[in-house]
Amino acid sequence: MGELMVSKTATEAGVDADEAGQYLTFDVGEERLAMSIDAVKEIIETPVITRVPMTPDYIRGVINLRGSVVPVIDLGARLGRGGITLTKRSCIVLVEVRVGEEGHVLGMLVDEVKNILEIPREDIKPPPEFGSEIRTDFIAAMGRLEDVFVIILNVDHVLSIQELAALQALRTEVAPSGSNAQS
Repeated sequence: MGELMVSKTATEAGVDADEAGQYLTFDVGEERLAMSIDAVKEIIETPVITRVPMTPDYIRGVINLRGSVVPVIDLGARLGRGGITLTKRSCIVLVEVRVGEEGHVLGMLVDEVKNILEIPREDIKPPPEFGSEIRTDFIAAMGRLEDVFVIILNVDHVLSIQELAALQALRTEVAPSGSNAQS
């Protein structure tokens, strides 16, 4: 698979239900999910992930990305679907999440990236009030693809500010002394 550069900037992790756009679709377990392509920095093959002790189960560990320490979230575990079993199709979607003025690059481990789709404005619906196994604050919108809906994730909520603070502390703990672990 190699490294696939999708977008160099990540301005928003969510999506406005009144706005059409492009969405990266991917599988987590048996479920097809999506996120705004604007949130995606790049997609990489799954490298060696170093587990860090005393972190929540959904934090799979950290990877070395061109000299930077990047935390990796197991999206299956984060969404309550159980941890992802690594296969040759598993990959990491790198996203940039902003907290104030700072951008943080995080990896989200998924079972398989499918494709990039254009979803017309009229096919983007607000998230449901109930009826999903995913926390409703994780859902930015629902995208209709022919006769089925795909859940469009709100990356900022899936990776909350409190968790980002914990991840920043994690970066500091595992960064080799004298190196710059900033993303």
